[in-house]
Amino acid sequence: MERVTHDLDAFRKSLVEDGFCLCASLFKAEEISNLREALTDWCDHRAITRGRLAGGIRLPLRECSPAMEASGFPTLRAHVEVVLGEEAFPVRAILFDKTPEANWKVAWHQDLTIAVAEKREAAGFTAWSEKDGVCHVQPPTAILERMLTARIHLDPCGPENGPLRILPASHRKGRLSPTVISELRATGQQTVCTAEEGDALFMRPLILHASSPASNPAHRRVLHIEYSADFLPDSLQWHDR
Repeated sequence: MERVTHDLDAFRKSLVEDGFCLCASLFKAEEISNLREALTDWCDHRAITRGRLAGGIRLPLRECSPAMEASGFPTLRAHVEVVLGEEAFPVRAILFDKTPEANWKVAWHQDLTIAVAEKREAAGFTAWSEKDGVCHVQPPTAILERMLTARIHLDPCGPENGPLRILPASHRKGRLSPTVISELRATGQQTVCTAEEGDALFMRPLILHASSPASNPAHRRVLHIEYSADFLPDSLQWHDR
């Protein structure tokens, strides 16, 4: 995958047209090393193990200072704000890793759920569930369309490390049925999102994406941070806000 520069106009255009953009070397080597160490220490100190997300560890932003600090990193923040505006705030963080012990496959899908503080009936909010003790729900499509995800690569991710695969521009088709997803898979040209340590991949939640198991599993740590600029209706609250 082509690694682009920090041109914010080009970045914004890519997010509108393609639904994703890979920004090269958004973090310096020392910054990534410090972040990787801080996240490892935080997880180890709390004896956190991988949960039902296969290789994912939920990082509650109000408690996990390394993740919260990373979400406000100036260059990262500039890219978020050019898409969502200055009012944007982080709403969820997950640390993903692929190792020989946790080497998983993710089928083609859109990210349709958000984490909320508690269940409250609200128009357009459906498919309520609980994951690791946290309440999740599928919000109206309009909320998802105004969100942005940043995936900070803490390790290199080559073709053998099970990188994310994306179908460009699929976010513009709204919420997709299984039939439409199958059709797009068959006809669309996918992009393999390989990355270097310190790169950041930005993507819209509604972009179709998948990943295969690593053929040569080694650490492929990614700090996944979701942002929104919307307050939720009917007394609903973001879980990590």
